[in-house]
Amino acid sequence: MTIEFNCPHCGALIAFDGKHAGKRAKCLSCQQRFFIPAESFQKAKKDAPEPEPKADPIPGFYRAVFLDTWKVLFNPRNVTPLAFVVAVVCFRFFLAGACCLNFISSFIIWGWLFGFYLNVISHTAIDDDELPEIELGTSITFLLYVLGPMFTFLYTLFLVELPFILALSLTRDSGVTFETLFTGATLLHRLLQVLLVGGLLLFPAAILTTAVGGTFSLLRPDYLLAPLPRALFPYLTAGALLTAACIIETRTTQYEPGAPPASTVLALGVNLLVQVVAIFAMRAIGLFYRHYGCYFKW
Repeated sequence: MTIEFNCPHCGALIAFDGKHAGKRAKCLSCQQRFFIPAESFQKAKKDAPEPEPKADPIPGFYRAVFLDTWKVLFNPRNVTPLAFVVAVVCFRFFLAGACCLNFISSFIIWGWLFGFYLNVISHTAIDDDELPEIELGTSITFLLYVLGPMFTFLYTLFLVELPFILALSLTRDSGVTFETLFTGATLLHRLLQVLLVGGLLLFPAAILTTAVGGTFSLLRPDYLLAPLPRALFPYLTAGALLTAACIIETRTTQYEPGAPPASTVLALGVNLLVQVVAIFAMRAIGLFYRHYGCYFKW
């Protein structure tokens, strides 16, 4: 459920996922602090005196991404979520050779990790520098915690890549396929390449919107593109960290019985490195909203 309401100071339209109801947050247009109401369009209660009008971004983005995130990782209050991330990665790593259990465990673990990533983005965006609490649920709620984030990530990716998907399907008679997309140099190949890469470029902005806003209705091109020209390099920094996490993940290997201990330790270390880089990436996406929220239209 998405809670939409107006800033009690400047009147800007604000949207948060329903799970943030009652928490402190601030308007990124005017910096007014308030408590997130329980229902849409309820009047938000101010948490601090009205700030001076401010339409500039908050400085310190790179410091927050690369230095403050290290502090988050070594904060004793974040031991529990970090220990759980290590545990689920190790669980998946050592179940790699267990036939059907490998597929099932990977699906469940990645679904839970996607939910953890979404929570990291939303917590960071609303000025919270602690990692989110672990949410496991029971029976049906556990399945929702797995399936919901998995659907959110995949559907968000589908929406930003929809122009590419449609263009590729409309030109299938030309002989261009996904497998041959980057092997040709025709105008059609170049056009499809631009659509594919452009969709991937918009993905950090899109997943930020769904994580904080909690709705797919905000995934409009004008909303996604508005902050990019005015804060391009910070946005590319967040995108580069997300890309690095994906690339490292493609290089991971799982446990192989009989492998030398040194190889096993190295392979497990690479799997854990993916999660470290992913936390940096998700915090960078959330920090992009926190520092450059004045450029957003929603």
